Amino acid sequence: MTAAARVGDQTAHRLLGRVAAAQASGRLPSVVASVVRDGEPVWNGHYGADPVPGHDPQDVQFRIGSITKTMTAVLVLRLVAEGRVGLDEPVSAVLGEVGYADQTMRALLAHGSGMQSEPAGQWWERTPGVGFEELAARHDGSGAVFVPGERFHYSNLGYALLGEVVARANGRPWEQCLREQLLEPLGMQRTSYLPEGAAAQGHSVHPYESRLVAEPATDTAAMAPAGQVWATADDLGRYAAFLLAGHPDVLDVATLREAAHPQSGDRHDALAYAHGLGFQLFAGGSGMLVGHGGSMPGFLAGCLVDHERRTGAVVLANATSGFSPTGLAVELLEELERCEPALPRPWEPTGPLPPQLHGVPGVWHWGNTALLFRMEGSDLVVRRDGEEKYRFGVRGAELVGLSGYHAGERLEVARRPDGSVSHLVAATFVYTRTPYDPDVPVPGGHPE
Repeated sequence: MTAAARVGDQTAHRLLGRVAAAQASGRLPSVVASVVRDGEPVWNGHYGADPVPGHDPQDVQFRIGSITKTMTAVLVLRLVAEGRVGLDEPVSAVLGEVGYADQTMRALLAHGSGMQSEPAGQWWERTPGVGFEELAARHDGSGAVFVPGERFHYSNLGYALLGEVVARANGRPWEQCLREQLLEPLGMQRTSYLPEGAAAQGHSVHPYESRLVAEPATDTAAMAPAGQVWATADDLGRYAAFLLAGHPDVLDVATLREAAHPQSGDRHDALAYAHGLGFQLFAGGSGMLVGHGGSMPGFLAGCLVDHERRTGAVVLANATSGFSPTGLAVELLEELERCEPALPRPWEPTGPLPPQLHGVPGVWHWGNTALLFRMEGSDLVVRRDGEEKYRFGVRGAELVGLSGYHAGERLEVARRPDGSVSHLVAATFVYTRTPYDPDVPVPGGHPE
């Protein structure tokens, strides 16, 4: 595929129109946005006052709030990938006996722990933070509001624990791990723990007088892994490109895709929203959008990607006044697709057929239902009437389900003495070349 091209003038105007409408209706001093496709920025926009006069709005830092949580999640998932922590082991394995130490990494990443949403004390986002030891001393684990796994309950406090896991496992502060393991490899030079260089002032907006009220920008200390980071639109565009494709020095795309599987949710959100391993999941785009919104006093932010369309959108604003940054990110992605649709991935011929798959591609039957087993890239894809039902991949000597009902199951290839394929078995599903092949044992027997 060729590199992503900048959008056309008409598309650019329509995208800016979305940003302008959000700035005006949201009563925001400034909104900065960016759209990426195939790893490259294809549109940048800004509406309202310059966040820092005389500086390129795309290179001005804003607080990104809880988008920070996705970065903390990436650092935890690196530890998991390296075998240094387990997703389903308790944080006590790293932190020892602190409050909530029995919670697993998975539960904390997915907000499924049931623990309280906010730390004890004053509003942590707007007051100077404390060190982890003092934070831990304030919480004995008795503040949980739900049983672990009972339901989704967003917890900022949980990410303080995860940040400390990162710090102790690496033997250095969370912010240093963030810089060395994520920001530097991705070239995010304008992303930092505290504001550096040109940085926007955060505001709230008086509800009746419409005047701006400056908000404080604190160092949240132990709570930093939940929402401390400052970043520019350009840098978040690089981050969105990473979420779409992975990076060999940070985390591979397969792990990022696994992190986007729903882990917890709330019936009150119906099927419009769920949470993965550190990532918010929204219904939209090609089916599901992955990323996170962010809010800190005086700032709102959003970063969402669409894996199938290979697109992403970033939104930053320097006021908190009833505006949804993730909602605008969704609008930008929808507008891009409406004006300049994503191109499908180019078809490419497969290489030599793996020995395990010799004789397998073709039509097979589950009972009387015909299904087409066909190689698509390196995967064996099963379709019924053109619709993909299952997907299998070669994993060593085995064929393993990658998606659909057979995900995680083994596909067994039963061969005759001459090496030809007799039938296929996945769990109790038997697939035969002809409906109810009389030469193949069929569960329940053959029809008369």
